[in-house]
Amino acid sequence: MTNPRTPILIGVGQVTEKDPPIDEASSPLDLIEQATVLALEDAGISRENLSDLTTLVVVKSFREPMRNTPEALASRINATKAAQWLAPDGGNGPQYLVNRYSEAIFSGEEDFVLLSGAEAMATGRKIVKSGNKPQWSVDSDKDADLLFADRQMWNDHELKHGIWQASHVYPLFENALRAHYGNSLPEHQIMMGELFSRLSEVAESSPHAWYPVKRSPEEIATATPSNRFVGWPYTKFMNAMNQINQSASLLLTSIEKAEEMGVDPNRWVFLHGASDVTDVWNVSYRENFYSSPSMKIMGENALNMAGLEINDIRHLDLYSCFPSAVQIARNELGIPKDDQRHLTVTGGLPFHGGAGNNYVMNSIAAMADKLRSDRGSFGMVTANGGYISKHAAGIYSTKPLESDWNRDTSPVIELTTADIRSPEFTETPTGEAAIETYSIVFGRSGEPENGIVVGRMGDIHDQQARRFLALVDGDADTLMSMTQEEFVGRKGKVWRDDDTNRFTPAL
Repeated sequence: MTNPRTPILIGVGQVTEKDPPIDEASSPLDLIEQATVLALEDAGISRENLSDLTTLVVVKSFREPMRNTPEALASRINATKAAQWLAPDGGNGPQYLVNRYSEAIFSGEEDFVLLSGAEAMATGRKIVKSGNKPQWSVDSDKDADLLFADRQMWNDHELKHGIWQASHVYPLFENALRAHYGNSLPEHQIMMGELFSRLSEVAESSPHAWYPVKRSPEEIATATPSNRFVGWPYTKFMNAMNQINQSASLLLTSIEKAEEMGVDPNRWVFLHGASDVTDVWNVSYRENFYSSPSMKIMGENALNMAGLEINDIRHLDLYSCFPSAVQIARNELGIPKDDQRHLTVTGGLPFHGGAGNNYVMNSIAAMADKLRSDRGSFGMVTANGGYISKHAAGIYSTKPLESDWNRDTSPVIELTTADIRSPEFTETPTGEAAIETYSIVFGRSGEPENGIVVGRMGDIHDQQARRFLALVDGDADTLMSMTQEEFVGRKGKVWRDDDTNRFTPAL
């Protein structure tokens, strides 16, 4: 007999609101409420059941619309007795929350939990363009309580050298991957297009996708006025799309509470595997830029807990903010490049839409729907926050667990430089050096504006060579040449300009 405290997902709800008139558009709080109502309907229970919530957690919006969103939601849905939390930034957040609260439900610390979040950036942008400000705030006499302390993703030195905006940092991983594979620039560009074209195939048939359109590899890979480079080699279609209006909600509880509420067992989805791993925090100190030991550990732990191999997983949703995130996850999970399984059940962040920190709430909801229609199969959701920094995985199925739910690893494993071969780092490099990887930042005009270099004070293959960060010293022609020729491994000189490092590549 399955343990009555076994955690289960009983209800999911998703909302995508496209292009409503401004005076009819939903606020983020409205979207959260709508998704929650849909999750209730999905579970087959009434709104009155929300008064039994023991905890509700709202995932922080990119532009948090009010002082205390969890409090406003609790008041809106009559769940004021529930503990109310705001989960801070991080795309790993929704899956981390499922893992954390599943553990708490099994231990008896929690009984009935609502997880939700939303973005309304498309509507917000439209309102601002009309000359107004969104009127979404709800008064409160206190700030929202953060579920856990947030950490800044960069240090001061990294910030000085462009390491802060995701669309400029993830190209560092991509260019390192290209060099690691030994691909030419054209080969790699079309490979990324092919990878993301398959995501768009899924988006095409999704009822919730912001862009339900299949795009060809060439359309995705080729820079055009409507598909400009953002951080080279990424075009706009390779970037997570956050200018959307989307929300998702999940309802978690135990078997015994679900039975008490009269939830049909056919709606139950079990979490068979769970894992949370944090990589070496600062990008500067990673072992390299083409792999992720934290992702590897995440996958191994989740699969081991479920008693499965990666080939047992029929449905996948790999976090897809940028192509490098998908490739590294695929590589570390042991999924072959020619694997015929789709790598998303939604269409991915560029095509389904990336609702800020909340996208994975949508992918878990979509996975639950997929598994209910393919009963007994297994699905894996992965989540990624920061710069391939914070990872979470969940393995789901309608198939009941064969033994007690047991997470036998540390709730969150944190890697440090002691766990990897982290190179020595210098903040004050001068002299001959070489490019380990780089990123070229483009402006909206379609012209390159600046470049970021991760370099070594010697041969890039020498683990003992000191690593450094620098900005490219050069004009637009220099920057453009770095997008047309392979510059990984290219020699040059690094020098100090006040408190900033500059790198002049040999042309």
